[in-house]
Amino acid sequence: MRTAPVNIVPATDQRSPTAQLSIRNVTKVFPGKKGVFNKLTGKTKGDFVAIQDINLEIEPNTFVSIIGPSGCGKSTLLNMIAGLSPISGGEILLNGVPITKPGPDRGMVFQNYALMPWMTVEENLRFAVETVDPKISQKKRDRILKEYIQLVGLTGAERKHPHELSGGMRQRVGIARALAIDPQMLLMDEPFGALDALTRGFLQDEIERIWEQQRKTVIMITHSIEEALLLSDRIVMMTRGPAARVDEILEVPFPRPRNRETIDQHPAYHDLKVEMESHLFRETRAVEAARVGT
Repeated sequence: MRTAPVNIVPATDQRSPTAQLSIRNVTKVFPGKKGVFNKLTGKTKGDFVAIQDINLEIEPNTFVSIIGPSGCGKSTLLNMIAGLSPISGGEILLNGVPITKPGPDRGMVFQNYALMPWMTVEENLRFAVETVDPKISQKKRDRILKEYIQLVGLTGAERKHPHELSGGMRQRVGIARALAIDPQMLLMDEPFGALDALTRGFLQDEIERIWEQQRKTVIMITHSIEEALLLSDRIVMMTRGPAARVDEILEVPFPRPRNRETIDQHPAYHDLKVEMESHLFRETRAVEAARVGT
């Protein structure tokens, strides 16, 4: 039984005039090999509908997490927002302009760091900044590099290469690189998934601190309920795939700045956590049942 109200936003096409990002009836289809028999399903392979009719409005300066069972198309959706993957149907608008390709208005943080291994920390950031603005002055460039290296706590490691850094430090480089180009929106695909629990917790606190300073719009893919509750303003819960869709959107009422040691004392924390656990359990069991059925 709930002890506090949980604000669940219906997953409908409620267009917001103030939305920074609008996802409207978006579908992603991966072409299959016609006539090829799939031994697992007992069917002939055809087109695969990863996600279908996704509708989502994201306001400026909000932190949004997307959760769902494995294979539900979370990363597929994020890649379309980033412009890395074409849209099969519908449209994604950033400030009213359709997204058709990658751009400096969206910074991306990957799970596998994606750093240039032959470049130092400073050189990785410099490459990103100069790619976006080839005519930037040396004075302004150096100021930006210093600012963002300091922001993520890597002062003193500027001349180290990725292989000389821990996993947590590499991910901080990735975050600094994404922010150094001053994007409107930060996209993070399981940014802490490859890290140990202690480092993950430390970086979650760092992201909370950085978000308080920067107030960028953030969209993050995660499998962690606790992580989503700690960082998010809204949590988008997706159904299982194929043809995955947005099931519910939870509003997170916790005041900021947040403290991981006290956040679970908020009256709504338990009910939000139960809501998310029930959703993930239900959708994951459905995936398993479908596999057994085939």
